[in-house]
Amino acid sequence: MFYLFLAILSSSTIAFLFKFAENREMNPYLITSANYFVATIISLFFILNNQLFQGLIKEESFISEWQLLLSQNQSLLSPYNSVLWGLMVGGIAGFFFFFSFLYYQKSVKENGVALSGTFSKLGILIPMIFSIVIWKEYPSRIQWVGIILSLVSIVMVNLSVESLKKFDLNPTILILFILGGFAEFSNKIYQQYALREYKDVFLFAVFLVAFLISFFYVQKEQTQWKLKDILTGFAVGVPNLFSSYFLILSLDSLPTSVAFPIFSAGTIVLINIGGFLIFKERISKKNQLAIGLVIIALILINR
Repeated sequence: MFYLFLAILSSSTIAFLFKFAENREMNPYLITSANYFVATIISLFFILNNQLFQGLIKEESFISEWQLLLSQNQSLLSPYNSVLWGLMVGGIAGFFFFFSFLYYQKSVKENGVALSGTFSKLGILIPMIFSIVIWKEYPSRIQWVGIILSLVSIVMVNLSVESLKKFDLNPTILILFILGGFAEFSNKIYQQYALREYKDVFLFAVFLVAFLISFFYVQKEQTQWKLKDILTGFAVGVPNLFSSYFLILSLDSLPTSVAFPIFSAGTIVLINIGGFLIFKERISKKNQLAIGLVIIALILINR
């Protein structure tokens, strides 16, 4: 649970940094590129510092080890194939990470912040459902109550009567839901089959691919480079990396169906509390109720 708290803290810090940049007319693509660049460099530093590529020996072919995994004669990939798995899954996840951001921006314009935020957060249903169906990670009955309370709190914080009136299940918001869900699911896919010592390789691949795509968009849009945008992106990149870093570690001890709703709901709660303490923002009554629900959910899930 400690690693999950650190993941929530990292994720909330990203929101606080974006809130800081909110009214300063910053370019989101440049911030995103700088963010992914820093996350790539930090993960590369971890790889080199921990000498993860040193002494790697190919014991079995990747296909052979996968057959052993599927037959349940082996629980995790070997170091060599864990690196390959990290590069493959991380490379694909990089596309999901960037395009979920792109579609979030698009959805905000078409559907508003409330609906976009709700569907983005509810993307956690994808890793939850897949983990239950594929890996039989069934929560206990009392944990189910906590999970439901967490999901209710997510909807309560993001939705309002006004946003529900203009609700329209259009393609953009559905794509956002899918992209966000699979971006989160990639952490579980890596953790389920590979040695966690090589998670930095997975994160390096994620952020490198996301950076390259983001940089392409910066060049395409002929973005004006501003130091404040780059520095803000650098600041975002650190918690962005550690959000996934600690989430992967938390999945070693918590079922996915428990970790993801608490991660999402806990982030929302911390953002609300931080907004009140740091930015002097008022917490609405429905958000106060949502915070109470998350606290109850945490107690139930940890029983």
